[in-house]
Amino acid sequence: MPAMRIISLILAGLLAIPAQAEVLEETRNFNGLELRYRVILPDNYDPAQRYPTILHFPGGPQSWRIVVSSTESDWRQPAERDGYIVISPSAPDGMLFFRGGDQVFPEFIEYILETYPVAENKLHITGHSNGGLSAFHIASLYPQYVRSLTGYPGLLGNNNNEQFAALADICIFMHVGDQDPTWRSAMNAQFESMQALDYQVGFTVESGQIHRLDVSRDNLQERLFLELQQAMNNCSP
Repeated sequence: MPAMRIISLILAGLLAIPAQAEVLEETRNFNGLELRYRVILPDNYDPAQRYPTILHFPGGPQSWRIVVSSTESDWRQPAERDGYIVISPSAPDGMLFFRGGDQVFPEFIEYILETYPVAENKLHITGHSNGGLSAFHIASLYPQYVRSLTGYPGLLGNNNNEQFAALADICIFMHVGDQDPTWRSAMNAQFESMQALDYQVGFTVESGQIHRLDVSRDNLQERLFLELQQAMNNCSP
């Protein structure tokens, strides 16, 4: 077989292989604070297309280790497969995002929208535990950038009436373990307050689960993504 023919067949074969997803780790300065964050791009990523985009807040001390572990376990595989961008920051200077770390906003969100092809220019904000508190806090401060809000677990952790009212037009999903009594009680009370005001809010108690929800149980990971899809379809928790 002629050499050029062989080269052409090899190139054709390479082009037929689907592009693998890419994971980026970046550090930039926002409003005077150095912020490290992780970006997961979907399979066959095309910057000319628009993608639903998740801004995920990790739990605990919101360290880089937890950024990596929570994005890997909770979001990466279905996001790559189904065409989502996932972006997750670690706490700047060790400051939790609801205790000083929020200084990087809204500059960080604006950078995301300028840099990545975010569908509708709105984010799906998610988080667990301290990340859930952060997600509700940031969404309540900048609701104009938010398509949906998911705490698993998570809730608005203060009594600020203005921030509570700011969540009125956001599609909200709340998940908590049935073996997490303190968070379950607080989240249920907030859910009932929201429901009484006709917020678009859903509340699910996960059977047999403790505080750190295991998304591999009871199809929770797929349900979280189905909820994001609900939000894109005008929401109905």
